[in-house]
Amino acid sequence: MRVVSICPSNTEIVEYLGKTDLLTGVDNYSDWPPQVLQLSKVGPDLSIDMDKVEALKPDIVLASLSVPGMEKNIEALDERGLPYIILNPNSLDEIADDIERVGTALGEKDLGAEKAASFRSELEHFREQAEKKEHNPSLYWEWWPKPVFTPGSVNWLTEISRLAGARNIFDTEDKASVQTDWHDVKARNPDHICMVWVGVKTSKMRPELVRRRPDWHEMKAVRENNIHVLEESLFCRPSPRLLEGLRKLAAILE
Repeated sequence: MRVVSICPSNTEIVEYLGKTDLLTGVDNYSDWPPQVLQLSKVGPDLSIDMDKVEALKPDIVLASLSVPGMEKNIEALDERGLPYIILNPNSLDEIADDIERVGTALGEKDLGAEKAASFRSELEHFREQAEKKEHNPSLYWEWWPKPVFTPGSVNWLTEISRLAGARNIFDTEDKASVQTDWHDVKARNPDHICMVWVGVKTSKMRPELVRRRPDWHEMKAVRENNIHVLEESLFCRPSPRLLEGLRKLAAILE
């Protein structure tokens, strides 16, 4: 079978299933596992080169709608009559569902069900541990600094927060992405700041810039030096690697 993945999270689901040997091409941002770096690249996820995709003669294309603008990829796949499935999860349970869907699409229905069950089982373990915690610190997740974007209640990072025994300070907003400002964040006074700037390497993120924001020195997270630079690939992609991010977050909050 010949599979092309045009979104990093889709590639990571294939890896979770142990089926990277089926991949013949991936988008430019797919970087996990390392061996996919040797595969044919079909362009960045918002500007996929469909000529390259078609040339790979895929039996299935793993498409996505996780980022606004990806719709044109679906239109191009339809125009060329290429077979595809679309993944667009917002919750951890939907990610588990997608593990099953991809397994089925790859002709491995039982494997998909088995791996999805494993994913859900590990989540349940963290849920049980979180329920035992007496103190639930508050977290501010920073997707982007200016303008400020942060996840609302309809996002897996709110679930990840709860599973780590904490809470997202913007879980009050009934949406996936919230645009706000530094004053609003300061008023919510989080215990921890989690920097996960989308598309930015950890080496490029500087906590000292956060400390310099107007009046943020008064914020509890800044006073107690609870500013964490985290790999966005472990927190901002709807893939099974969120489990690794969850483990890291839980360790930080212990």
